[in-house]
Amino acid sequence: MNMQKIHKCNRLLAVPSKFLHPPEFTLFIHHRLVYFFMEKYNKCMQVRDAQVIRLIERIGEHYRTNIANRFIRPALLQLPLEKQSWDLIEILTEKLEQYRYEGFHLDELYHQVAAAARFVDIVRRELVPGLRNRVGATSSSSGPDKVLRDMAVNNLTSNLKLFADLVNELFVVLVELDKRDAKGHMPLYSTMPELAEIGKQLVDG
Repeated sequence: MNMQKIHKCNRLLAVPSKFLHPPEFTLFIHHRLVYFFMEKYNKCMQVRDAQVIRLIERIGEHYRTNIANRFIRPALLQLPLEKQSWDLIEILTEKLEQYRYEGFHLDELYHQVAAAARFVDIVRRELVPGLRNRVGATSSSSGPDKVLRDMAVNNLTSNLKLFADLVNELFVVLVELDKRDAKGHMPLYSTMPELAEIGKQLVDG
């Protein structure tokens, strides 16, 4: 490869000026290609594991019934959680049928798990301590509804723990599949900084 071609490739790839000589350039291209194919592998990897599907079913049913129910949901919506996280949680807990047969992208599942972990952490810190006052302020239930509301409030801590346990179990299964399918490459989870706090967010508290 002559220097004219190297300079042309440098401009296209935004190669730093220090990589102008063939040996350094070759090494740079090697690293870029490895990164490119790793990204392609990670994004194309689809998960159709039966255990994963069962866990997502359980997570969604438990979340909709015992956490984001009509008594607790108004208080949840006041939490300082960004829209992107809410969207990811919605996909995890309500959109299973869209992915059941075509499979899940592993990177997207990791993003959903990370959002669910942030949700658990924020609910524990921001909502649980003053839950009764918040729910009472947004609800005027009486009679049977008041009984159901009080049950939802009283059981939120244990229901949140079960939700966290299920999400953590899903994460563990995904990591096992990730390691198995990496086949000598770096597993995807190890390249995603947002997953570093998963254990603390889901298990602690």
